[in-house]
Amino acid sequence: MNWTRTWAVFRKELIHIRRDPRSLILIILLPIILLLLYGYALTFDIKNVPTAIYDQEGTQVSRDFIKRFEGSAYFSVKYYVSCYEEINRLMDDRRVTLALVLPYDFSRPLKKGESSKVQVLLDGTDANTANLVLGYVQAVAASFNTDLMQERLNRKGFIRMEAPVKLDARMWFNEDLASINFIVPGLIVVIMTMVGALLTALTVVREVERGSMESLMATPLKKGELLLGKLGPYFFVGMLDMAIVILMGHFLFQVPLRGSVPLLVAMSSLFLLATLGHGLLISVSCQNQLQAYQMGMLTTFLPAFLLSGFVFAIYLMPVPLQLMSYLVPARYLVVINKGIYLKGVGLEVLWPQALMLVGGAAFFIALALRRFQKKIR
Repeated sequence: MNWTRTWAVFRKELIHIRRDPRSLILIILLPIILLLLYGYALTFDIKNVPTAIYDQEGTQVSRDFIKRFEGSAYFSVKYYVSCYEEINRLMDDRRVTLALVLPYDFSRPLKKGESSKVQVLLDGTDANTANLVLGYVQAVAASFNTDLMQERLNRKGFIRMEAPVKLDARMWFNEDLASINFIVPGLIVVIMTMVGALLTALTVVREVERGSMESLMATPLKKGELLLGKLGPYFFVGMLDMAIVILMGHFLFQVPLRGSVPLLVAMSSLFLLATLGHGLLISVSCQNQLQAYQMGMLTTFLPAFLLSGFVFAIYLMPVPLQLMSYLVPARYLVVINKGIYLKGVGLEVLWPQALMLVGGAAFFIALALRRFQKKIR
């Protein structure tokens, strides 16, 4: 290994990156744009659900029930309607997600000690949101029922009765259940995958398309020196993007970082090596840049986004996809990042994932070196 020749290739690739404005935009703006979009747009905190109320009775009891929803942070009562046609129109226009219909005799059964029904209409086009909103509605109704039952007991002379079992819930690692706290650690993985794999996937095949590979082949460069020199700039680019996301997450979104920063950097470096090796393998295997880009999207970005546990929990997936996720290096870095960010754990817990990243980096780089032939295809 001649480090002088490797450094020459390294400098050549840096000059190419600097002269290519599209690459510069992708490198610098990509993490910023993605973090802003995901940080503000992608949220699983369902609050202020737009709600319509159809109160057919209009008594004090029905208004007390409605006030439970008006006072909740999870509901935003925007419309009071007088017929079902208005509800249909609001639902069709997606101006409301929830509609509550209180019947004309809502309070009559309650005064007799019987049950009264409330119709709950939900927009089910988003099944997950509809299930969560239904749970919120049931919680508000349960609270109203508890107070009503206690009032009935008080009228009959019973002392206040406490619930036999009380739940004392405490959230570990993400006390406020803020979505951004687990989005940022996962987003680091997605950004490093995009920058590392997609840009690297174009390095060798670009030289072939432009005809400059012939000049490189005529030099004394060994294939290890050539590939290492091409990987070097993108390694530093990936680490720069990781630093941008960490700083923005800390100062802009106040995402806690409870664990070791050096450990986070070291594990991200291992993952980046695996991703760069994967991108390089694609580059030496494809015939043109379009094919390399498409292959990079299919085998790196999409698995990192869908099968890593960043957005969708792996244990909820079908068993074949769960097994397939073990082949995705991003899965292991997502676990590591969440462990370092939210739990503050170290290698004593995360060593299996770290070992898989070491194996992945060694496998992809070795396979890329074996696949690359110092000759024109």
